[in-house]
Amino acid sequence: MKALVYTGTQELIYRDEKNPTEVDGESILKVYASGICGSDMHAYHGHDERRVPPLIIGHEVSGQVQNGKFKDKEVVLNPLITCGKCNYCINGREHLCPQRVILGMNRPIERQGVFAEYVATPDQNIYEIPDGLDKNEAPVAEPTAVSLHAVLIGEQSLKKPLSECRTLVQGAGAIGLLCALILSKIKGNKKIVISDPNKLRLNECSKYVDAKFVSPDSKDIDNNGFDIIFDTVGLEISRQQAIEVVKPGGSIIHIGLTQPAGPFNFRKMTLQEVTVIGTYCYTNKDFAQTLEILSNKDIGPLDWIEFRDLKNGANAFKEIHNGSCIAPKIILLP
Repeated sequence: MKALVYTGTQELIYRDEKNPTEVDGESILKVYASGICGSDMHAYHGHDERRVPPLIIGHEVSGQVQNGKFKDKEVVLNPLITCGKCNYCINGREHLCPQRVILGMNRPIERQGVFAEYVATPDQNIYEIPDGLDKNEAPVAEPTAVSLHAVLIGEQSLKKPLSECRTLVQGAGAIGLLCALILSKIKGNKKIVISDPNKLRLNECSKYVDAKFVSPDSKDIDNNGFDIIFDTVGLEISRQQAIEVVKPGGSIIHIGLTQPAGPFNFRKMTLQEVTVIGTYCYTNKDFAQTLEILSNKDIGPLDWIEFRDLKNGANAFKEIHNGSCIAPKIILLP
């Protein structure tokens, strides 16, 4: 099969690779479409110890099952593989399973990813594509589930409805846009500010969601001015800004992991009772709810997706890296 292989820092090669082999309890998908995620970019930059080259990366995928009990079904995958037996899995918090692995990683164990013509997956990770969701758009279910999970966690942390909260979303990539769409169209929030240093990206996102779009140094981002902040960037500077601009008693929902460490104003967090919550992936329940949201068009059309050929995937990564790609999401087609 053909695959886009991560071979080194900022190096991707489209080449022949071995087809996945059939294993009991698993299915093989013929890939329809696969999305480029921010975590794929971390690997591309050589910043992810869980993704060591050479490796087929990628985990956002739709396809048709080629074997087993789901043969011929058109499906989307939840790429988070868990044990199904631990207390976290039993109690509906599968994403915290100590044995979790994700497609497109080779640490702690190898699972080849989805930037290929075929990929293998455990049967438990298969979800049929619902009516109303295009098979080539279906990979966006994964980042939508990430965003939904973050919004739900943020909602639980607050003392008033999200619809009444002045909200800052840091970052106008796919996760930032999806958080804003869920906040606006599902939660009824009309007090959203989205910040990003890339003006072209801000202009693109402004076509799809009702919000105020500003640079990170804008005066609209005022100290103690926001009830809740969604940091989809995860830089030291974005965390520092988040703690400065959150109101006393407010919440910071930390999603991005571009820089995993750095100084933080714990004094304000403590003295003003600021809630800081890390959020990772999603539960199986979140993923199922996401498919319903996308099928019902609850966040509107997905016309902000840009499609590229898998064979030209290396160029897409380069464009995302240098900031010339303004599309919130690129999906690759084999």
